[in-house]
Amino acid sequence: MMCGFSTTRCEEEEVSLDGQMVPQKDTFQYLGSMLQEDGGIDEDVNHRIKAGWMKWHQASGILCDKSVPQKLKGKFYRTTVRPTMLYGAECWPIKKRHVQPLGVAEMRMLRWMCGHMRKDRVRNDDIRDRVGVAPIEEKLVQKA
Repeated sequence: MMCGFSTTRCEEEEVSLDGQMVPQKDTFQYLGSMLQEDGGIDEDVNHRIKAGWMKWHQASGILCDKSVPQKLKGKFYRTTVRPTMLYGAECWPIKKRHVQPLGVAEMRMLRWMCGHMRKDRVRNDDIRDRVGVAPIEEKLVQKA
């Protein structure tokens, strides 16, 4: 491995491995977290939402089954999907613009669990009460 770094200029560094150039990336995945060059967490939040949806699809047989009680679905959601979405959140410098997509994804999952859509006009609080799930915003505050 060879790195051609210059002490006199502040330009891009050239990194080559066995004579082949390694392209520079803006993001890097490390231990399940997405690290950004600018130190932001936008990519990490999006990655965690996608991971939550992947876990949701794995468990959709249980979460979408009408014969399973809604409180049990909520408990299953709280122990499988939510921890996946909040993995590493205690290290995030969180802002409102990061919390909103997490809340939207969570409500889509909870509505789907209950068999409702947005056009049914069922209040979010009613759905949360049915399944016994607190807002994800509260859980983010507890993790921080």
